[in-house]
Amino acid sequence: QVHLVESGGGLVQAGGSLRLSCAANTFTVDTYAIGWFRQAPGKNHEGVSLINSSDGRTYYADSVKGRFTVSRDNAKNLVYLQMNSLKPEDTGTYYCAAARGRNWSGLMETYDYDYWGQGTQVTVSS
Repeated sequence: QVHLVESGGGLVQAGGSLRLSCAANTFTVDTYAIGWFRQAPGKNHEGVSLINSSDGRTYYADSVKGRFTVSRDNAKNLVYLQMNSLKPEDTGTYYCAAARGRNWSGLMETYDYDYWGQGTQVTVSS
């Protein structure tokens, strides 16, 4: 079973924008908390954003706050990550992750999630 699929990555110049999508194939996204992580070459996973399952609250890493926005489209069963004012340091592989029925109070760690997608590559050139 493929639970999650990310798409929308690509090559963009600094200052540009991308919108990533996370598609859930085996569940409805409003019943799961959906987190976004990224991994730069040679680095550990970094938590980027979170949207909770029921209360809909969102959280962001300080490094992306004011530039990135996470949202949910229940009709399409998708979660988006809108990325604006991109910087070269935003380069990496972006993953979405799902945790059933969670309503957290801030960004969580990788081990808190149940399912992971395969990732989509984002490259920001200077």
